[in-house]
Amino acid sequence: MNKAYLLIGGNIGDRLANLKEAISLLNEDAGSIEQVSSIYETAPWGNTQQDAFLNQALVLSTSHDAATLLRILLSIETKMGRIRNIPLGPRTMDIDIIYFNNEIIETNQLTIPHPQLHKRNFVLIPLVEIAPNYLHPILNKSNSTLLTQCKDESLVHKKINF
Repeated sequence: MNKAYLLIGGNIGDRLANLKEAISLLNEDAGSIEQVSSIYETAPWGNTQQDAFLNQALVLSTSHDAATLLRILLSIETKMGRIRNIPLGPRTMDIDIIYFNNEIIETNQLTIPHPQLHKRNFVLIPLVEIAPNYLHPILNKSNSTLLTQCKDESLVHKKINF
């Protein structure tokens, strides 16, 4: 079995219901959710002229390889009404693969570990909650260390404990 660390989030519609639906669809289509972080409300990153996001980190056990998992995740986003018309814009659901096992993958479609994870509090804070000691396979630093070294000053608030 493969282990994928995912970040899910969105800022359109009923954000909490969308997170719950994404988890349900991931369990149905992608594998088995082993662990979930608390839910965090986060300021938008990049394109800041939009509503706040709800984000959550997950650990998924899956029989799929990373490329197949990506196709499934994109399908789930589409089922949930995601429209990709504004880069870093508002969305019902975004599902990112942060880590996949300890693999380093660079293709036209997929880069793992996620290339920006160490620069974003909204990724690192929920990730540290569920995998503080996981080592980034390129930077060779734990998620906890990456968070302490992160220069991102955007606000991330714990909304719901799990």
